[in-house]
This record gives sequence, structure tokens and C-alpha cells, in this order.
Amino acid sequence: MSHTIRNKATLIARVRRLKGQMEAIERALEADEPCGDVLNLVASVRGAVHGLTVELIEDHILEHVAGAETDRQREKGAAELVEVVRRYMK
Repeated sequence: MSHTIRNKATLIARVRRLKGQMEAIERALEADEPCGDVLNLVASVRGAVHGLTVELIEDHILEHVAGAETDRQREKGAAELVEVVRRYMK
């Protein structure tokens, strides 16, 4: 995924924030925080994962579908995208 190399620092920063959010959930559970607070933390993680997924899908479309140099590359990029979206939508 050559396009991820260009955005590597940004993507890694997002993943690190996600790790921090997951650790906050763990701490909240260990501290017996109210379930509403834990649910809000989980909702934040879900939103962050969704945002990361959308960014990666957008990059994939631009690089491997719209930006493909050949029809074969475009078809491969589209097939990969369909597979990922199917898995994501489960």
C-alpha cells in the first residue's frame, strides 16, 4: 500500500490515540467506573476506528481504483475494496 507510506505518520498517530483510548477503557473497567462512562469511552473508540477506516478506504479508492494505471489494477483494487467493505459491514 504505497499510499499509506505517504500518510504513515498520520495513520500511526491515529492508531496510537486508539491504543490510548483502549487503555482508558481498561483503566475504567479496573476502577469499576460507572457503566455509562465506560460505554462513552467505547463509543469514542468505535468512532475513532470508523474514522480511520473511512480514511483508509478513501485512500484505497483514490490510489487503487480511480488512480489505477491499468484496467487490471483498477479491477483488483475494486475487488479488494468490495471484500473489505463486506467484512466491515458484518
